[in-house]
Order: sequence, then C-alpha cells, then structure tokens
Amino acid sequence: MRILIADGNDHVRRGVAAIVSSQKNWIVCGEARDGAEAIQRTFELKPDLILLDVSLPDMSGLQVARRVRDNAPETKILVISNHDAQYLYPRVLQAGGDACLDKSRLATDLLETIRKIEASI
Repeated sequence: MRILIADGNDHVRRGVAAIVSSQKNWIVCGEARDGAEAIQRTFELKPDLILLDVSLPDMSGLQVARRVRDNAPETKILVISNHDAQYLYPRVLQAGGDACLDKSRLATDLLETIRKIEASI
C-alpha cells in the first residue's frame, strides 16, 4: 500500500512515517505540509491512502478530502486530528473520508486502522 502523509507538523509526519514504514508491504510515497501540496501530491503520486491532518496551515483537511474524493475517488482518506474523532467522524464521512483517528491514538491504533482500510480496497 502506498501512503501519502499530509500534516503541517514535521514531527508528526516523521512519527507517522516511522510507524507506517515498519510494515513490510506499506510504503510512504510522499509527504505534504499543507492542503495545496496534499492535493497536488495526491494527483502526482496516486497513493492508495492519504493520512490527512484535519487542521492544515492553508485549508482544512475536510476541504482537501472533498477535492481528493471528487478527483481521485479510488484514494482512501484517513483523517487524523487533535480533536475528538467521534465528534469529527460524521463530518469526515460527509467530506468523503473513510476513517478518522485521534492523534493521541496514533501509536496504538494507526496500524490497525490502516489494515481495516486496506481490507476494504
């Protein structure tokens, strides 16, 4: 599975990349620091999955998710957030996202969440 990581925080991107890269069949195909770059990199790299922060410097991750869903419907979208994922989840689904995960749960739940998404491909 090819994964694009879009987050404005360098530390978060590196941490997520380390977790993802620990898996044999997953590769981080690219990174993005803001929404515009996430959209551009999605169209260039055609990842299977985008790990997308809901709060990017130039636009919301939900705006990015809508653009990606409209133009690359085969790409799965996992929105990550510092906000309560249960509260955010309905908005993520409305924007075309596939799943939502609290950033505080990345270390414990990221791999399992990606596996569930991968199983749906």
